[in-house]
Amino acid sequence: MSLTRHYRWLLLAYPRAYRRERGEEILGLLLDTAPPGKTRPAVREALDLVRAGLRCRLGRRASRTVGVWALLTALICGLFTASLAARVAWETSRPQPDQAEVTAIFAEAFPGHRLNGDVETAPALFVFYGQPLQWRSLKPVLLGDGGEYQEGAAYAAAARPAPTPVAETLATARQRLWTAGWRVNDPTSEVLDVCGPRCDLTRRPVETVLVARQGDTVLRATFHDSSYNSYLHVEVQRAAPPAVLPAAVLAGLVGGGLAWLAFAWASRRTEGRRGVLPLFGIAFFLWWVPALLSTPSLISHHLDELHPSWHPLWEWLGQPTCSLLFLVGAVCALAVLVVALVPRKDLRPLTVKVT
Repeated sequence: MSLTRHYRWLLLAYPRAYRRERGEEILGLLLDTAPPGKTRPAVREALDLVRAGLRCRLGRRASRTVGVWALLTALICGLFTASLAARVAWETSRPQPDQAEVTAIFAEAFPGHRLNGDVETAPALFVFYGQPLQWRSLKPVLLGDGGEYQEGAAYAAAARPAPTPVAETLATARQRLWTAGWRVNDPTSEVLDVCGPRCDLTRRPVETVLVARQGDTVLRATFHDSSYNSYLHVEVQRAAPPAVLPAAVLAGLVGGGLAWLAFAWASRRTEGRRGVLPLFGIAFFLWWVPALLSTPSLISHHLDELHPSWHPLWEWLGQPTCSLLFLVGAVCALAVLVVALVPRKDLRPLTVKVT
């Protein structure tokens, strides 16, 4: 009985219709060929049964690549699902820093320096052109401005003249922040390439950045040369809350698994039907190309600049910058599922050899 129960569990890898027609036959064959006293399938035998069952779910026996397409579709859908879950999990974060918090941090890190005007605060965790995302923002987001949907932050600037040189200000800030419990990174300097063809290359402006983090608060202080109205700009924002990573991983695994099952079901149901492969190809192309183009640029960006926390997952997938492409791909994928819902008179369970 134990061996029979194990085999029945493994046969769940096959489609339901196939199990109804051939399940008992396969089970009988497996039990007849099992040696006396065997209580559970061998690992290799179990893997062969699962592999054969999953391949049977995909249908299209003549295709050698359908398994690859299924895995890639499950992967991109899992990433999209993980991105959505990550955005929802961001709602567990504290609001972006207010004026009082930024003023206190500025006073702690830069004693003797004065703020130049009021602190500019963010009205939401994520903003679109500095404002919360609204329905009227839908058109610009879809038509190329989606990259402006970013994490909010509070901004402040120091008033000239600077009471101390940059090197002394940096040393003081690092020491005071470290004493207050911040994790302080080494400052980085970059020579800005803003010169024209006749400018003096030896006098190009230098930008120095100091990044520190305490709990869920990230401080980014940027020191400028005399060509700027302020010699010091400060940006304070929240880091990703702890719930983001587990929510994204769990949702990604569930979404990817469901996407694979949906692909397999649609693949069996639409085998031999015209127009399905072009629709799937369009969806696959419009989903993967933005991700393949965005990932290398973000990797380079992270290597060039200090990042206490990674950019949100959806940006790695080219979203919402390429949200219009995503929606067109989603419509094509939905059309494939609609075609798969239409009954087929010639639909028969596939025969798959069990090794």
